[in-house]
Amino acid sequence: MAARPITLGIDLGTTSVKAALLRAAPNEPSGFVVLASCARAARAEAAVESAGAGPQGREQDVSRILQALYQCLAALPRQQLRSVVGIGVSGQMHGVVFWKTGQGCEWIEGGIAPVFEPRAVSHLVTWQDGRCSSEFLASLPQPKSHLSVATGFGCATIFWLLKHCPEFLKSYDAAGTIHDYVVAMLCGLPRPLMSDQNAASWGYFNTQSQSWNVEILRSSGFPVHLLPDIAEPGSVAGRTSHVWFEIPEGTEVGVALGDLQASVYSCMAQRTDAVLNISTSVQLAASMPSGFQPGQTPDPTAPVAYFPYFDRTYLGVAASLNGGNVLATFVHMLVQWMADLGLEVEESTVYSRMIQAAVQQRDTHLTITPTVLGERHLPDQLASVTRISSSDLSLGHVTRALCRGIVQNLHSMLPIQQLREWGVERVMGSGSALSRNEVLKQEVQRAFPLPMSFGQDVDAAVGAALVMLRRHLNQKES
Repeated sequence: MAARPITLGIDLGTTSVKAALLRAAPNEPSGFVVLASCARAARAEAAVESAGAGPQGREQDVSRILQALYQCLAALPRQQLRSVVGIGVSGQMHGVVFWKTGQGCEWIEGGIAPVFEPRAVSHLVTWQDGRCSSEFLASLPQPKSHLSVATGFGCATIFWLLKHCPEFLKSYDAAGTIHDYVVAMLCGLPRPLMSDQNAASWGYFNTQSQSWNVEILRSSGFPVHLLPDIAEPGSVAGRTSHVWFEIPEGTEVGVALGDLQASVYSCMAQRTDAVLNISTSVQLAASMPSGFQPGQTPDPTAPVAYFPYFDRTYLGVAASLNGGNVLATFVHMLVQWMADLGLEVEESTVYSRMIQAAVQQRDTHLTITPTVLGERHLPDQLASVTRISSSDLSLGHVTRALCRGIVQNLHSMLPIQQLREWGVERVMGSGSALSRNEVLKQEVQRAFPLPMSFGQDVDAAVGAALVMLRRHLNQKES
């Protein structure tokens, strides 16, 4: 019997990097099995390179992201890596990294495997970057797209750099998301390729014509040569130019996908499923009917956006900026208070204790609006705590109220009634913050009373691998 094909999926997230190996399994309901998976903390936060971004700037060191990726790959079974027939890559959308064509990396032999190290590459300016104020965004030209432009979006960041650090941009002639960069380096692409999923997340991209707003951008002095070429999600970007962690040279690599779309792809068994992902941030996505086309003009105040999916279809998405990062901020605050009181405690200990306390505390009158980061449709909104009484001040009460607030905030953006109107019959839960937090699961079930299933926290990596696995199987059949 011929060996069943294996594909590798990689997800370059904000706080962690994940990898998963999938094998075709015709007897399984899903058609595949996860042979092995691995996750490593990225720990890639870096001091801001570009002057003037201020404390709102959010950047990550590309070499640290790659280190986490290599740790993941080194932990996977080598025998299975030798059999990989395709590599799928997804990652954090909206962000931008710059590099110099032909000098973006150097392949280094030796060690356990040949690896590429970044060379003429900037930091990654992430989706969490807040340097573009509401006033700055209002000064930008109106996009010819159904999606508005927010701070942390690639094109907005490039506009900001053009105004405040034009010399910085002159050092580079290529740009993409972090996952576009990895695909370009793996395949030795002369120009970066980008799927419409990632292009839409940058802004100034028209999903119907599948093209950048080149004329609008050029007339504002935007460096349009930095815009990547567009490729269909699910298509092949190129082939590996080197043996890489035992994966043969010449292995197909898919064009990079958005982590949202890859997560949805791994979880959505039926078109009537909605997918809820809670990791650093939160997304609730449902499939729009075939033939659906979004409006022609952006509505910056709309809480639901329509993102390209596969085969020219769309997802209706409520994307909240406030998810696991809010819980992390709360934990960090508690640890800081303890330190100020002369006590030392590990963040992991605080996290597990507060979840335990909230599991015991089934209800609370305390109300927390958790929007410490605002929202894209309400950028100036801050967090608040109301209905404070002396009986609701325990750690259990506060943690329960915080988890409830995260879910209620999402529900205010995309209510259960809207999901039902779209024909949603079940919610599939995924993401690292959700998979590890029983209280969040309870609050999701309370706010969205539909049949529910919870997945693992490697779903985007699994989705990226699954896209390549199905492509390979379809090619063999045809």
